Amino acid sequence: MVRLGTGIGWRPEIADDIARLPGIDWVEVVAENICPDHVPDALRRLRERGTTVVPHGVSLGLGGAERPDPGRLRALAERAEALGSPLVTEHIAFVRAGGPLTASPAMEAGHLLPVPRTRDALDVLCENVRIAQDALPVPLAVENIAALISWPGEEMTEGQFLAELVERTGVRLLIDVANLHTNHVNRGEDPAKALDELPTSAIAYVHVAGGVERDGVWHDSHAHPVTQPVLDVLAELCARTTPPGVLLERDEDFPAVEELAGELDAIRAVTAAGAGAGAGAGASEASVSASTASATPDAPVPDAVRERLALAQAALLSALVGGTPPPEGFDRRRLRVQSAALTAKRASVVAKVAPELPEILGTGYRPAFTRYADGRPMTGGYRRDAMSFAEHLLADGRPDDAAARRRLTLWWQERSGPAPLPSHPAARLARRVRLALSGGR
Repeated sequence: MVRLGTGIGWRPEIADDIARLPGIDWVEVVAENICPDHVPDALRRLRERGTTVVPHGVSLGLGGAERPDPGRLRALAERAEALGSPLVTEHIAFVRAGGPLTASPAMEAGHLLPVPRTRDALDVLCENVRIAQDALPVPLAVENIAALISWPGEEMTEGQFLAELVERTGVRLLIDVANLHTNHVNRGEDPAKALDELPTSAIAYVHVAGGVERDGVWHDSHAHPVTQPVLDVLAELCARTTPPGVLLERDEDFPAVEELAGELDAIRAVTAAGAGAGAGAGASEASVSASTASATPDAPVPDAVRERLALAQAALLSALVGGTPPPEGFDRRRLRVQSAALTAKRASVVAKVAPELPEILGTGYRPAFTRYADGRPMTGGYRRDAMSFAEHLLADGRPDDAAARRRLTLWWQERSGPAPLPSHPAARLARRVRLALSGGR
């Protein structure tokens, strides 16, 4: 197991701060935000200093009903090789649904959604993990996610689910203690019980992040300071084992470098206290036994199992982003909260990939995007979503302000290009917009 030490999530907004922080042994980068041929200079300089870089994927969807996309696997492998990484990480989640297995339109969540802890879902996840392991040049570790909702009819606890996944695939674990706390608040799950049940010797590293509680719901925001309850879960983990690495995540509302340094010091203090309590010896013994174990071979997953999971995930995602009725057994209030959170996340990411849109629309950006997203699932990624949003506004003669509408028109024209578009609803809308903008010529 690679010893990583103390790290922080690398983000361009705090690249200079990270370079100045003392005691940073390694960083983690969002894999989809890095181009292998054009590694940012600040990240390249960290590598030249000997700082380990680990790519962290967010779009593979290993918990989805479909087999992992070969193109996405190649992209993840390319980033691991370009960064000289000792491992890569992804999530135990699904991020898209629909498509061929359900004979329905494909939809994207734009976020990580929980898989049901059922035998069917575990069988599919194990096969998907093995496919990914075979395609990657370095070991894979998978992360437990935070969730606002629970699936009805689950057959295992989170700890049991993770333990069997490790036993059957040999995959390593990225344990997010903030996500364990989130699931404690939102789903009533005991973090200590999950830690007791999972194989701590398989832990590759640990995530620590901040969040906020609103109306009894914990939001894993990565935009707030790390709270004491999250540090308490980290202490519970460190009482059981010495994790090879611990990393602080922060994605938005970045604080001053002194505050980041303070949070890292608090994390170091917790991990040091755990090691001082003797966790290291137990972890070493467990690690030896784990290293001699081999993954249990499985038969191929029947198509019927993937189809059942695909239908269940498509029904849930359609209720969250497509306005269809909630599937039976789900908490409707929680589904509304999750749906609103997905829309807010979608608006935030579109604002990042197309910052001109909130600049043009001003305070009207988020209300307009929320109206657009209602009942319109994302189908082609965030950049396509930004274009579709602009097309939707222009086709409706908006924004009302003529100067803003001209700016939005120019923005859209510069990016739409003259190439003919395929016969798709979004493409047909784009043709109508072009026709309207050209005065019918």
